Formats: sequence, C-alpha cells, structure tokens
Amino acid sequence: MTESAHLLDAFDARAQRRDQRREFFKTAMGAAAAGVAAFTLTSKAGAQSTVTDADILNFALNLEYLEAQFYAFAANGTGLASSQLTGTGTQGAVTGGKKVTFTDPIVEQYAREIAADEAAHVAFLRTALGSSAVAQPAINISGDANGAFTAAARASGVIDSNATFDPYASDENFLLGAYIFEDVGVTAYKGASPLISNKTFLQAAAGILAVEAYHAAIVRTTLYAKGIQTPALITAAGKISDARDSLDGTTDLDQGIAATTVGGQQVSNIVPLDSNGIAFSRTPQQVLNIVYLNKASATLGGFFPAGVNGTLRASAAN
Repeated sequence: MTESAHLLDAFDARAQRRDQRREFFKTAMGAAAAGVAAFTLTSKAGAQSTVTDADILNFALNLEYLEAQFYAFAANGTGLASSQLTGTGTQGAVTGGKKVTFTDPIVEQYAREIAADEAAHVAFLRTALGSSAVAQPAINISGDANGAFTAAARASGVIDSNATFDPYASDENFLLGAYIFEDVGVTAYKGASPLISNKTFLQAAAGILAVEAYHAAIVRTTLYAKGIQTPALITAAGKISDARDSLDGTTDLDQGIAATTVGGQQVSNIVPLDSNGIAFSRTPQQVLNIVYLNKASATLGGFFPAGVNGTLRASAAN
C-alpha cells in the first residue's frame, strides 16, 4: 500500500470515529432533552424556571456562533457554511467581518487554528443537540463606526467617543478583539459546568473549556509579548478587562494582562486567577451582560442585536 493510501485510510478512520462520537452524543442528548437532566434557576424576583442540559448547551452554541464567525472571517475572509446556521428560533445574519491582512505570520497561524477549533465546536454542539439545536442569531462583528467592537472599545476607553475600532485592521487590533471574547468563553464554560447533570455532556463541556482556555492563554500571551514593545496594548487590555468587570456585577474578578508582583518578583499575568490559582466563573446572565454590552437586564444588544436563541436570553440587572 502506498503512503498516500495509508494517509487516506487514516483520515477515513478518524472521520468514522468522529461520526461515532457525534452519534453517541446525539443519542444522549435525546435522553436529556426528554427530562433526564434538569435544574432550577431562581431569579432575583423569586421566579423559578427549569433549565435542561440542552438549554445550557444551546446557550453555549450561541456563544460559539459568535466566536466562530469572528475568527472565520478574520482568518479566511468567509463565515460558517449555511448548513451550520439553521435550527430552532430566529436565524439571523452576520453584520461585518472581513479577513485581516496579517503582518505577523505567527498571529495569522494562531487565527487559523482558533477559527478551525471554533467551527468544530459549532459542528459538535449542533450534532449533540440534534433537532434541539438553536439557529444562529443575528450577530454584529462589524469593524465600522456602528459596530459592536467600536461600541465596546468606546465604552472601555480604548478609543475616544468619536473614533472607530476595527479588529480586522491589524494584528494588534485582531488580538484585542479576540481578547474581548476569549476570557469570557472560559468563565462561561466554568460557570455552566456545575449546572450540567449529564456526565457525558459535562465531559464534553470540560473538553471545550480546556480548548477555550488554550485560546485565551495564547491571546493573552501574545498581547503581553507585543506589549513589552508597545505598552499601549497592555493598557488597552486592562481597560477591556475593567469594562467587562463593570458590566457583569459589583465584584472585581476580571484581570488584565499587566505584570503583577508575587513574592517580591515581577510576573506576567497571562492567566486570570484567584488566590487559589483557580479561574473564576460567570453565570449565563453575566455573560450576556458582556456580549450585550449592557449592565442592566436586557434581552438583546451589542454583539447580538436581536438577542440569542434559546431559553437563556436575559442578562442580569447589575
């Protein structure tokens, strides 16, 4: 057998194993959706609602749509395939998005890898959810004056009130745009993990959390390294962090990438941790505060101009 034939066999086997895993998760999701796995959320007003594992995974799918589209456009100049956007709820279009003209080949390769990972997360969650999967909601990833990135950058003080922030304009802008999402994704999966009852889905969520943590770390590390020569990048990341903190509640948990002092020594801050070396969690409502760019209770705004699809749609009143 030729070397190319061996490679084809290997790819076929890998594809078959992937399909088997997806079918397994799809079957398991059917059981969960039928009511095997559910928990109760209590709002500040005292009202209770039952939320299933499928609701949690659909919430995650909304976030994966956002990340996947941003990275797909930034790395490749095109978005997700139309076959990956359908589902329950109102399907929306993507506003904005374009290929970054990278000047740093390392950043470009990171972008391509993350884009592929995020697209795979969308495909995986859609397969696991089956007919319960929500459609992609309307997403705003525009880099123009009316885009969500500009709104976020203005609100955080990264740019002044008359300026525009285009995350596709340079390697550095791309990294700052990615930084808005990545830490949020990590804290979102960590916050959701205790709410998942089905061990199969919990294992899958833990696996995605690990990948998102790698993405967040490489974005933070690259920004920090570039910030040694261009301190404004570290300052901008700190402002974005402070803005996220102001949106998701009164606690001061979010951390920028500025160096800190530990035991009398200066150390980088590529991992946002508590005193126990553990990453913190966000509730779905807190995550929506950030992506809606609104500290009040809201059901739409920011990167999701028409809101997300599924049961978990409202942010918290902070």
